[in-house]
Amino acid sequence: MPDQSEIEVLVAARDWKAEGHGVALATVIKTWGSSPRPAGSHLVVRDDGFFLGSVSGGCVEGAVVDDALGVMKTGLSKVLEFSVTNEQAWEVGLACGGTVRIFVEPVQ
Repeated sequence: MPDQSEIEVLVAARDWKAEGHGVALATVIKTWGSSPRPAGSHLVVRDDGFFLGSVSGGCVEGAVVDDALGVMKTGLSKVLEFSVTNEQAWEVGLACGGTVRIFVEPVQ
């Protein structure tokens, strides 16, 4: 069963969509090694850039928010992956020694 914070993220997604906002949901789908958030963790992003929840921490979340805004514009879901061996991970601050895969989808 999801914890209360995960439920709040999903409720916010529903409410923002009902208010007429563009909304995207990011979900951790897999982790390897050290990762700050477990699989199933969510982050919801509104079309004005406001977000709630967490899928990693630090600058990785900034990159996920940017991609979520793009997903809202295109309507196409995507999978993001950040790892200690990925050059982008160093740029966004994932130096914990793990890998995280995140699914980002528009909320319909």
